[in-house]
Amino acid sequence: MSAFPQNDRITRFYEAFRALDADTMQAAYAPNAEFEDEAFSLRGRDEIGAMWRMLCTAVKDKGRADWKLEFSGIDCDDEVGIAHWEPTYRFSATGRIVHNIIDAQFEFDRDGLILKHRDRFDFWRWSKQALGLPGLLLGWSPMLRNKVRAQAAANLAKFRGRG
Repeated sequence: MSAFPQNDRITRFYEAFRALDADTMQAAYAPNAEFEDEAFSLRGRDEIGAMWRMLCTAVKDKGRADWKLEFSGIDCDDEVGIAHWEPTYRFSATGRIVHNIIDAQFEFDRDGLILKHRDRFDFWRWSKQALGLPGLLLGWSPMLRNKVRAQAAANLAKFRGRG
């Protein structure tokens, strides 16, 4: 057992993601958690859990053979933590293979649940892989980022049965 239980929580979180177990991932978050990355800005365990469920479902349905997840550098204390993770997957919108490189930051509540989760990655690098030529040409632009965020939000709403 690690000195801080949050190290074990984050390890289990990424092990669950590797296994495409969105329910276990969702259980790691506090009810009022916040999640932020280049594509999503989410509030609450249910909304965050729906995002992970949508992503896991996409991999199970259309890309399990290409799915790989490596993680390292987990370092947490009672209040904050970091991790590095690298998924390789088939981007469902284009069918292109993506290898993303992501650094995560976490804040924990009193119960050791994830209260804030921020993933950072090079959007231009991701967009070149995921979108091809449009990503290469426009991946640096706020316009493409906003379009990707809008599409991600629409996809999540549809997945949740609202769109």
